[in-house]
Amino acid sequence: DMLDPERLIQCPLVKHHWIRARRFPYHLVKCKESNPEIAKKLATCPFNARHLVPQADLSNHIMKCNDKAFVEQDVVCRSSESSQEQLNNGSTWQAPPSAEDWET
Repeated sequence: DMLDPERLIQCPLVKHHWIRARRFPYHLVKCKESNPEIAKKLATCPFNARHLVPQADLSNHIMKCNDKAFVEQDVVCRSSESSQEQLNNGSTWQAPPSAEDWET
């Protein structure tokens, strides 16, 4: 179960580290500090900061990342909400007729 906070996740920095899902973000911070040479070779996924991949593989990971769909779906939802909100809150103000006659 992906939502289980007790499941074990393998550290992307040190392969023999297995961390509980609920502690994983904290472990990544500490492990990056403890292993700066390994951390320099890894890139962070723009869709999920828990995804650390070799820099050369980042573009391939971005194309296949499961979290990409969640971000794209959120952007589409927010965009459509914003458009609907603009329609609902649109101003009905109209400029009054002008008394000026530029021809005379």
